[in-house]
Amino acid sequence: MSTEENLDPIPDSFILQPPVFHPVVPYVTTIFGGLRAGKMVMLQGVVPLHARRFQVDFQCGCSLYPRPDIAIHFNPRFHTIKPHVICNTLQGGLWQKEVRWPGLALQRGASFLILFLFEDEEVKVSVNGQHFLHYRYRLPLSRVDTLGIFGDILVKAVGFLNINPFVEGSREYPIGYPFLLYSPRLEVPCSHTLPRGLWPGQVIIIRGLVLQEPKHFTLSLRDGATHVPVTLRASFTDRTLAWVSSWGCRKLISAPFLFYPQRFFEVLLLCQEGGLKLALNGQGLGATSLDQKSLERLRELRISGSVHLYCVHY
Repeated sequence: MSTEENLDPIPDSFILQPPVFHPVVPYVTTIFGGLRAGKMVMLQGVVPLHARRFQVDFQCGCSLYPRPDIAIHFNPRFHTIKPHVICNTLQGGLWQKEVRWPGLALQRGASFLILFLFEDEEVKVSVNGQHFLHYRYRLPLSRVDTLGIFGDILVKAVGFLNINPFVEGSREYPIGYPFLLYSPRLEVPCSHTLPRGLWPGQVIIIRGLVLQEPKHFTLSLRDGATHVPVTLRASFTDRTLAWVSSWGCRKLISAPFLFYPQRFFEVLLLCQEGGLKLALNGQGLGATSLDQKSLERLRELRISGSVHLYCVHY
C-alpha cells in the first residue's frame, strides 16, 4: 500500500449517501455510517389532502420480527380535533411514555421541508425553516442505522447531510435547502450570477453526486468574462484538491481526498474578511486569501466537471 493510500482512507465520519427521490411509502433504508451528532436528515414532500397520520422512525435495525427498537418516533396526526405530533421510543417491543407537541406546523395539502438535526443529547426538528420541537434521546444515537417512513405522506426527496461547520450567527441550526432533480439550472457546466458579489458571513453550498468515471470537479469565482481570481479544483486522476489563483499559483489542500465515484458530496464556502473558508462533507479544510474588494467584485459562480448537481445555494 502506498503512503498516499495510508494517509487517505475513507473515514466513516465522512460517509454520506445520495439523496433518494420519490421513494414509495412505506420506505425503509439503511443510513450509511449510522447516526452521530452533527448529522442531519432532510425530508421533502407533501401531506395528502385526506391524510390521517404518518411517521418517521429512526430505527436500531430493520428486522420484521422481532420488531426493531425505535430510538426516535416522529408521528404527526391530522385526524384529531387538534392536530399534533407524538414523539416516542420503542424498546424491547414496548412503547415508552409519549411526548405530545401541539400546534402542528404541517398542513394537509401543503408541501413541507422537515430537517432533523442530531445533537449530542437530543434531536431538533424544524419544519419549513422554523424550529418545531426537540426530543431527548432515550436510546444511544450510535445504535440507529435505519430510517423508516410510513403512513399518509408523499415523499419527494430524502437527504442525508452534515451540519455546516461554520458559525452562522444566532440561528439554532442551518436551514435546509431543497434538492432539485434534473433541473436545467443545475446542468453541468453551469453558471450562476452573484448580483451583490460576496460579503463576510455569506455561505455558498454545492451538493451533488460524483459520476462513475470522474476526471475533475471545478468551482470558479469570477469578476469578469476572463478574470478568475480563485478556483477550487479537485483532480480525480491524482486525487488532489487545490486552490488555483488567477496568477497560475496552485496551492494544494493537505486533507483526505473525499470525492469518490458515485458518492454524494457537500462543498461549503464561507466568505470572511480576508478570504474564503472551505468545508467538504462537514469538515473544515482551511482557507484561501482574498481581499475584501476582490470578494465584492466576484459576480459569477461557475461549476464544471464530472458531477451531477442537486443543490446550489448562495
